[in-house]
Amino acid sequence: MGNSDLTQPQTAAPWVPENADIEDLRKAAGDCKGCELWKPATQVVFSAGNPHAPLALVGEQPGDVEDRKGIPFVGPAGRLLQDALDEAGVPREDVYVTNAVKHFRFTERGKRRIHATPQVSHIRACLPWLEAELTLVDPALIVCLGATAARALLGSTFRVTKQRGEVLELATPVGIRPVLATVHPSAVLRATAEERNEAFGGFVSDLRTAREAATSQER
Repeated sequence: MGNSDLTQPQTAAPWVPENADIEDLRKAAGDCKGCELWKPATQVVFSAGNPHAPLALVGEQPGDVEDRKGIPFVGPAGRLLQDALDEAGVPREDVYVTNAVKHFRFTERGKRRIHATPQVSHIRACLPWLEAELTLVDPALIVCLGATAARALLGSTFRVTKQRGEVLELATPVGIRPVLATVHPSAVLRATAEERNEAFGGFVSDLRTAREAATSQER
């Protein structure tokens, strides 16, 4: 299923199995060479959480800690996300978490690996995994965490800053779906000490809106 020839198209599609469940996808993703990011990364980082959850949270890409552990949202941003979910009254069993890009893109600075934003080509290459996941999970609501996730699902013209926190019926690669876009938890971590409480409160408010919308969609 696919090969590592450098002339291959930038797409994960050849590695995405048909008639698969989430666990099948997770196993298959370990062999993915749909773009060049697999080479320096420690491993693929696929998803976590309930594969039948009413909320699907889509982030950008794994970070350094996630790359080493192979699990999404277990680093500092993941801990903040969990705190925000708790504050918003969202049980973890109601959440499926994944990323638009499954390998860590970084630059090396001495012994440190510094996050580098995925390119459009990486987002497009990884999209078949995200499409397959969301088709199987079929969430009541999709939450885009940050601009990269929003670009992956809603296109390059969508601006999180303009429509943040709104529940919208939008065209996605898996059809017209209720979608809410908010900031990535790492953006809250980057806020200054003076702004941190307000940034966290806004993030919690968005997640609370997502919870309420997902609940109403399930009725």
